[in-house]
Amino acid sequence: MSARRNGCVKVFKMRKDIHPENYRIVAFKDMSNEEVFLTKSTADTKETLEVEGVEYPLVKLEISRTSHPFYTGKAKFLDTAGRIDKFKNKYKKFVKEDKVEEDKEEEK
Repeated sequence: MSARRNGCVKVFKMRKDIHPENYRIVAFKDMSNEEVFLTKSTADTKETLEVEGVEYPLVKLEISRTSHPFYTGKAKFLDTAGRIDKFKNKYKKFVKEDKVEEDKEEEK
């Protein structure tokens, strides 16, 4: 591989023996919606799954492109009101102290 810059030629040598050679077809299963897809991987696993009569090594996923809200366009509703109230209750002691100090400064 070479690159030309300002009329000079610089040769790049690729490193040998750094890439894994144990690529094989692996089944990835999204556990949230039971979707299965096959792709090449070097992932180590002891579990297997039969897909269309052929047994493949199995890698379980919690979330994938078939269930992620960014790709599906479906956002999950979060209880934001409950989270906000919890936050306010946790830190209200600090707010009161600040207000008391401000009131004292205003009186002076």
